[in-house]
Amino acid sequence: MTVNDILNCITEVAPLQWQESYDNAGLQVGDLNAEAHKALIALDVTEELVDEAIAKNSDLIISHHPLIFKGLRHLTPQTYIERAVAKAIKHDIAIISMHTNLDNSYLGVSRVLAERLGLKNLYILQPATDDPCLYGAGMVGEFDQPMEEADFLNLVAERIASPCLRHSALRGRKIQKVALCGGSGSPFMDDAIRQKADAYLTADIKYHDFFIPEGRFLLVDGGHFETEQFTKELICELVRKKFPTFAAEIAETETNSVHYFVRKK
Repeated sequence: MTVNDILNCITEVAPLQWQESYDNAGLQVGDLNAEAHKALIALDVTEELVDEAIAKNSDLIISHHPLIFKGLRHLTPQTYIERAVAKAIKHDIAIISMHTNLDNSYLGVSRVLAERLGLKNLYILQPATDDPCLYGAGMVGEFDQPMEEADFLNLVAERIASPCLRHSALRGRKIQKVALCGGSGSPFMDDAIRQKADAYLTADIKYHDFFIPEGRFLLVDGGHFETEQFTKELICELVRKKFPTFAAEIAETETNSVHYFVRKK
């Protein structure tokens, strides 16, 4: 089994040409022709994550977010990115990342989030013009029965294991049709409006963006890590399905860089 074999099994459902122009999905560190025996799967690559790979004798790391997003001008111990790259090279660990190509796949990040919430009749929120059924941004789905806004917020918080949610003003509307986008989905709010969604769930919403819905839907910021965390299980499932005997496991290292302080009443 080679690194390229593992890469190809994921790109079968999320081809690299589906990534955004600013992205850097694909091989980050290592040789595509190198033998791969064990993969550690994570949302992010940190120095601690590489340490876990070393401890577990993993020779491949598969992440959602690219470790190398912008070009490296040097390789010194100054940043966690450089230290992680250097440590991976020293220990012959290859790193591949499946980012916006997996975000944009119908079988990707937003679909998994929608299924976690129990949404049905799924379709792409902003479909691509050349292949609208296969890839595009976000997802739209429906609950079997409408629910109160507070019940919807409670469901979201429970399913994504979030201690708190930011949201726009409650309007006393029922929630049944939901648009969502795992990760940073503020550019697709107009699509949620056009789809006449009752709610839009995403992450990284800026303060002024909460005014945009103007009561047309409930805008919910569930957190970047929280709305993309199930990508780890998705990648692991894709690899194990294609190569049942290959050792692929989800990392134990916590990589969420955001922590919450919840004030006690």
